[in-house]
Amino acid sequence: MEDGGFIDQITRSFELEMPKGRTMDEYLDEILPLIRPWSEDLYERDFFLDTRWLEMRDDEHFNDTILHIFRDKGEYMVVRDGDIDQSRWNTLPNSNTLMLDNGKRSEFFDLAFLNRDFLVLRKHGDQRKKGMRKYFVLGREQVVSRLEWRDMMELMFNLYRGNSKLIVYVAAFVIIVAAIIIFSFF
Repeated sequence: MEDGGFIDQITRSFELEMPKGRTMDEYLDEILPLIRPWSEDLYERDFFLDTRWLEMRDDEHFNDTILHIFRDKGEYMVVRDGDIDQSRWNTLPNSNTLMLDNGKRSEFFDLAFLNRDFLVLRKHGDQRKKGMRKYFVLGREQVVSRLEWRDMMELMFNLYRGNSKLIVYVAAFVIIVAAIIIFSFF
């Protein structure tokens, strides 16, 4: 057999290829439905409060470092290259809707994905018609601070890869055990 051998071929057959896209929105349109089962909800505030969330964009002209920090009692800090703007956040009861208000403008977002490392919000309405970004993408600063946006998409897709491999391995184990039991009776 070739260099990899039989086991290597089986392992490669379980590899899940990253979806293709040109923009962050296109990648997220493909990745989010796959990882949504592992998302938390906004009422689980421990997942997003007092975390240093770094804003990620696929705009090559976006060079700012923007941190977003959600604090208790609706306090929301936007830190742009060290300068702080105080804002407010709120959720609608019994929903995964987040409202951000900086005093001049309020925005309405639906939760697309949340875990300890990623917070992805989808702005309500058809943002593409306006030439705007569909998603507001934040990553925990410790995880994404040195990454490009495509690397972040890969990390998010790895959530699906890791959980899918586990399911495949459990299914393979069950099939092997069933085959052993069936063949032991013959």
